[in-house]
Order: sequence, then structure tokens, then C-alpha cells
Amino acid sequence: MRHGERHRTHRTGWLRAAVLGANDGIVSTASLVLGVAAAGTDTKAILVAGVAGLVAGAMSMAAGEYVSVSSQADTETADLAREARELTANPEQEHAELTAIYVARGLDESLASRVATQLTQHDALAAHGRDELGISDTLAAKPVQAAFASAGTFAVGAALPLVMVLLIPAAALMWGLAASSLVFLALLGVLSARAGGAPVLASAMRVTFWGALAMGLTAGVGALFGVAV
Repeated sequence: MRHGERHRTHRTGWLRAAVLGANDGIVSTASLVLGVAAAGTDTKAILVAGVAGLVAGAMSMAAGEYVSVSSQADTETADLAREARELTANPEQEHAELTAIYVARGLDESLASRVATQLTQHDALAAHGRDELGISDTLAAKPVQAAFASAGTFAVGAALPLVMVLLIPAAALMWGLAASSLVFLALLGVLSARAGGAPVLASAMRVTFWGALAMGLTAGVGALFGVAV
């Protein structure tokens, strides 16, 4: 019988990469545009810099996610291979380890031993991977999925400030872009919170605060550079 509970743990892999990508896309592109604009650059140059930042950032996010998550996947594979060897060489010791894990979680030793025996008979490596190493199909590293999610959402996030550059008059570009980017970040916080089942307000405030800090610092550097030049 199916139960009505809705869990979101299976989303953590792609959701983390997607939120990271979208957040970076909005923050880095808006910060870049604000910094260039604060230096007194014309709209065409601002757009060129923004588009270059979008392409470079999306590729960087894809490569970074793929490499980092691949390293995690390699570690998981190596740990599972080692566990498989230990199961072959010392099955009794591995059974005892699994039993001890279930005892620590609250089962009496007799029941824990029976559970360990049945799970070992069903799929010993999966049982040890899940309960001893913390590796499961749901939470396993997926490099390609993370790379595509991060790069795609970065491009979408980065496109938003560039669209605003086209829509906002040059005289109001600095304040208009900053305000619209903060709105985009707040919406991202709300969407990511709803997708992950987290508190909406805390998520929106967290994303917006760090985005505002990044944009403010970059605009300040751009203004100082423009004055110096």
C-alpha cells in the first residue's frame, strides 16, 4: 500500500546544483554588470561583458560540478569496491559490523543479527553501502546530471540581469538592475525552498543577503576603478 507522505531527499543532487547555478548566474552577472557600469562604461560594452560572463560562467559551472562530483563518485566507487573485497574475505566480521550498526540504532542484538542476515542474503553490498558507508542510489553522486543542472540554471540566471540591461534606461541602470536582481534572488530562494520543502522566508533572506553583499562590493570596486582611471 502506498503512503501519502512526500519526501524530497531524492532531489538533493540536482537541486543543489541547480540552485547553486542559478544563484551564481544572477549574482555573478549582476555584479559584473554593476561593476562595469559603475566604471562609466556604455551599454554596449556592458552587454558584451555580461554575455561573455554568461558563457564563461556556464562552462565553468559545468566543468566544476562535473569534476567535483566525479571525484565524489570515484570515492564512493572505491569504497564500495573495498567493501566488496571485505565481504568476500571476512563475511563474519562484516556481519558483526552490520549487526552493531543496527544495535546502535535501537534494535536488540538478536533482532539486529537477524536483520543483518536477511539484508546480507538479499544484497550484502547494498546493505553495507547504505548503512555502513552512507551510500545509496538516491543520494549517489551523478556528475553529468549535476553538470547539466548547474550550467543550465546558471545560463538562465545570468540571462535575467542582461534582459534588465536592455529594458532599464541607462540613467536608472545601477539602481534598477540591483533592485531587479534582488527580486530575482528572492524568487529563487522561494522556489528552491518549495522544491526542497524548506522554510521559504529563511531561504529567500539568505540568498538575497549574500547577493546584495556581492553586488554592493563589486559596484564599489567598479566605481573606485572608474574614478582612478
